[in-house]
Amino acid sequence: MPDKKKTPKSVARKPAKAQASNSDRPASLALEGRPAPRFELPAGDGTIAKLDDLLRTGNVVLYFYPKDMTTGCTAEACSFRDNLPGVRALGAKIVGVSADSADSHAKFAGKYDLNFPLLSDAGNQVGKLYGVYQMKSMYGRKYMGIERTTFVIDRKGVVRKVFPKVKVTGHTDAVIAALKELR
Repeated sequence: MPDKKKTPKSVARKPAKAQASNSDRPASLALEGRPAPRFELPAGDGTIAKLDDLLRTGNVVLYFYPKDMTTGCTAEACSFRDNLPGVRALGAKIVGVSADSADSHAKFAGKYDLNFPLLSDAGNQVGKLYGVYQMKSMYGRKYMGIERTTFVIDRKGVVRKVFPKVKVTGHTDAVIAALKELR
């Protein structure tokens, strides 16, 4: 009877690395290269914003953030505010989205002189469409919330770049570099 080589049990039980990394891939990345999900949301200034209307005049930088008036979200918003002229020069506009109310957005924009629309996704329906409303964990507590994510959408409505799990420092520069690639 011929000898059959046996695979050690420890090796046979390990999942392939490619399989493991696929589960770690943010859901939002699946949108890259695809049409951006359409939406209609109230803004902090009392208007209703539609993605199709925003795209009529150029590219859109759509960023999702967890909460108004928090340290990281304020730093991100102020960085976008300070760099808005450069973004506009590249033919784009910036739009922020969180689950906060339109009133909260109005206060946030007023306090920090934010010069772009903040949209209220109170039921997180748009966040779910974009794959950013996810299970999160802080200090061992698990909860559902918005993962800080930015989408660069071209004027044709195609998601050209996704920045998942955004770290605020240097993020605006990366967004501007992505916009330059669209030219």
